[in-house]
Amino acid sequence: MHPVHRSNCPINLAVEVLGDRWTLLVLRDLMFSDRRHFRALLEGSVEGISPSVLSDRLHSLVASGLLVRESCEEHRQKAMFRLTPAGADLVPVIAALGAWAAKHCDPDPELCDATMALEQGGEEAFYAFKERLLAEASAPQAAPAEAEKMTKADTDVPTA
Repeated sequence: MHPVHRSNCPINLAVEVLGDRWTLLVLRDLMFSDRRHFRALLEGSVEGISPSVLSDRLHSLVASGLLVRESCEEHRQKAMFRLTPAGADLVPVIAALGAWAAKHCDPDPELCDATMALEQGGEEAFYAFKERLLAEASAPQAAPAEAEKMTKADTDVPTA
């Protein structure tokens, strides 16, 4: 069964998929903070998303074809979420929102670095970032012992 849309206007269709703040923030965290598991997304949410809202948004993003849900090899009950190519295509959109807010909304300057770098790097920067996201998303996850050895610089990317 196909969902019923208010209209087939492309902006309306995008708003129906992305039209609430939690969806955009979940995508932001997947893109810029390398959070792929429910618990990491929940605990890393500076904005304080609730477990039920996070669960709903992840389900919606999977249903929309922007994320894929996979079982983890180490813990079968634990799920990992990764961007699909359609989800990765939203990088320029989310970076543009972040760059706009950096110019007009007085955000924390340290949190603007990633989106401003992408915005200033143009199409080449967006393409390289999207390719990296897709490659990382399809790579096997590091074992916990290996993950602990990673430095903060290896894992931290400023959020938009």
